[in-house]
Amino acid sequence: MGTITERESPARSSETFTEAALRLGGKSDEEAHRMGAVDAADEQVETFFSAEYQTANSPLHRAVWDRQTPIDLFEGFQAPASPRAARVMQDSLAIVRGHVEAGSLYDAAGKIAESVIRELADAGYWGLLVGEPYGGAGTPFSQFAPFLTRMATLDPTVAGLASVHGCIGAVDPVQTFGTPEQKARFLPQLARGKRLSAFALTEPCAGSDLTALRTTARRDGPDYKIDGEKLFITNVRPGGIVGVVCMVEDRPAVFVAELPEAENDHFRLRTYGLYALRHAHNYGIVFRDYPISAGNLLEPCTGDGLTIAYHGLNRGRVSLCAGAAGALRLMLADTVPWVRFRRTYGQSIAARELVERRIGRLAGFITACDALTLWTAGLLDRGYRGEMECIVAKIFGAESQKEAAIELYMKTHGGRAFLRGHGFGDNVHDFLAPCIYEGEGEMLGMALFKSLVKRHARERFEPIGKVLQREGIRRPDLRNPRHLWHLKGPLWSYARWWGRQTLRPPRRGVLPPMSGELKTHADFAVDWLSSVWREITATMRKHGLNVADRQCRLAELSDRIQTATVILVTALHAANQEEEIVRRSADCVCRELTHRLTGRRATDRDLRVLVETGAAVIEAGFPMLDAIPPRDILMPYSRNPASEH
Repeated sequence: MGTITERESPARSSETFTEAALRLGGKSDEEAHRMGAVDAADEQVETFFSAEYQTANSPLHRAVWDRQTPIDLFEGFQAPASPRAARVMQDSLAIVRGHVEAGSLYDAAGKIAESVIRELADAGYWGLLVGEPYGGAGTPFSQFAPFLTRMATLDPTVAGLASVHGCIGAVDPVQTFGTPEQKARFLPQLARGKRLSAFALTEPCAGSDLTALRTTARRDGPDYKIDGEKLFITNVRPGGIVGVVCMVEDRPAVFVAELPEAENDHFRLRTYGLYALRHAHNYGIVFRDYPISAGNLLEPCTGDGLTIAYHGLNRGRVSLCAGAAGALRLMLADTVPWVRFRRTYGQSIAARELVERRIGRLAGFITACDALTLWTAGLLDRGYRGEMECIVAKIFGAESQKEAAIELYMKTHGGRAFLRGHGFGDNVHDFLAPCIYEGEGEMLGMALFKSLVKRHARERFEPIGKVLQREGIRRPDLRNPRHLWHLKGPLWSYARWWGRQTLRPPRRGVLPPMSGELKTHADFAVDWLSSVWREITATMRKHGLNVADRQCRLAELSDRIQTATVILVTALHAANQEEEIVRRSADCVCRELTHRLTGRRATDRDLRVLVETGAAVIEAGFPMLDAIPPRDILMPYSRNPASEH
């Protein structure tokens, strides 16, 4: 394990074991304290869920550590929607489709028009996730998330605003943490769309590091005054409702701020040049002695403002994956007519293998995003915390959208992709930005790894760490008799666990009826996930207290765990689909992900399957494409040059 460093001063009695371990691992007192605060907030979120729905009993955790894959929990699940919720969703789609076809969706400034906002409010769109007692539709999230995909095929911004308002805006915090009085005061307004909501968390110095918050709320008589600045806040406008995360007496807290109808000396919007989200209102907020009632403070029964902030992120992550499934369909719907039209060397490029492969990959990405959306939204409706699973969905959706935009959409359209009015040229920043929304991908990947190993670390490595902490040993060396003597108990416990884990055969649930190809993919993913525990524990054993600093290794290992998870979820999802093209596209993406995971090259058969799937999509279409309003081909040329003279 390394060389010996003799006794250091024992850890201070007031700090948590996490902080002490980080300090022994070489972290500064400040960094250890801040990371300990994040860990404490995560623990507090866990307490909101009963034991059977916490992280240690999530499907991914069980697949890795229990060597028992709960197949039924890797399949998609949809709770039924009420007739009212179904009607709201259908009416909302019709409203947006009508405005898209009429060219009236945006105002003169290029933002979603106020008339559209009002019509959607009248239809109940903004209250889809608000409970029925407060005037909403009470839509199950497993119905809402795939609905966002359909909305995103019409307009991604309208879909995104519903996610901001209902998932990470004020709706979820108030419904989950509000008092009866707060719910009665805020939720009816939010349900009617009288006030749209946002969530003000990010600051100029606080993004992934939420412990760096500088916005404060100080007592002013019976109430408070807020001072500070927030950045990159989507859906914020005068008159809206914003959840504001700030520090109150050195503890994070969340206030529900009812913004005034116009800027004033206490509340200002900060504008900046932002390429993404150009159709939405996205500004910074500057608070100066902003008065706010103490009755607007959300107070969870346990935890603090970070607990509230973390709670709503999972829904936002699923929504990003759902939006990606819609954006990918927009790319596909724009690309198929183009490849039929475009000719090179006297032949349509629709018949070129490289083009067919791109179409096949696009279809595969869509199917995987659909699968992950239904899976994770269903887990949340079943009551699971689902943090790791929602991270998988968010990262895959965002990264697939990014890769498809650049490698498939842009390259197939060539120079026309950069014309104004083209789907790529007009939206490239929106295609890329989800990679950092709700957490940058690699940072989230490390968060997934941390959640996955937390119980294992506590049961198998924490006893070792406590001995090191008690004895003041920074770098244990098993060649040192004194170190070996002190560690003999926890090391023997670890060895017994490792032996039992090795001898215990893996078990799995029963796979549903599946085609041979999909079953092969599901079997591979189950076997891979049930054996990766060896590499995880070996990584922790190798790096010890410094494992958190091995970010590149943790991110790489997390990425492979995510990849195997996507394979399993996609194969199971496709097995339940009636459309053959969906099953074929799932086979394609699972083959590609398997190659990424194993490092093997694609065979001729793999390439043939991908090309033939792309050709089938070009010929017969793909689910949901027919509902997408067609785009004109920009700068079309005559196929008979003589007719142009």
